[in-house]
Amino acid sequence: MQKITTFLTYNDQAEEAATLYTAIFKDSKIIRVTRSGPAGPVMSVVFQLDGQEFYALNGGTHFTFSPGISLFVHCDTQAELDEYWEKLSEGGAKGQCGWLTDKFGVSWQIVPSRLGELLGNKDPEKAKRAMQAMLKMTKLDIAALEAA
Repeated sequence: MQKITTFLTYNDQAEEAATLYTAIFKDSKIIRVTRSGPAGPVMSVVFQLDGQEFYALNGGTHFTFSPGISLFVHCDTQAELDEYWEKLSEGGAKGQCGWLTDKFGVSWQIVPSRLGELLGNKDPEKAKRAMQAMLKMTKLDIAALEAA
């Protein structure tokens, strides 16, 4: 068991969210669904995304998500980035600089693994150009970032 688990509180869509996320990410699965009684509604779902455990709770309407907390997804290729971007933003909202909000209100950052290297380039001019290019993008474009 991992020491720290991300806990996500939904209105009443915990199972729907876990099902969507586990369909999108490799090496993912729903581990346990807990109901409030034998035939009652879903109370919580424990699931794994790419081997990392998450806990989803149906907590009611007084819980909402904020972009102050986001799930950061490292992508090695543009195809991988494109796939996560399209699938996670469906029914949600596409934001700037690789950020999106899924249909449940959860914020995600879909980012090339190389972004830190490009933004932290030892040549400050190259780093600045990469930052300026990124700031003009919604979905991040690896080739354009590298070309900057």
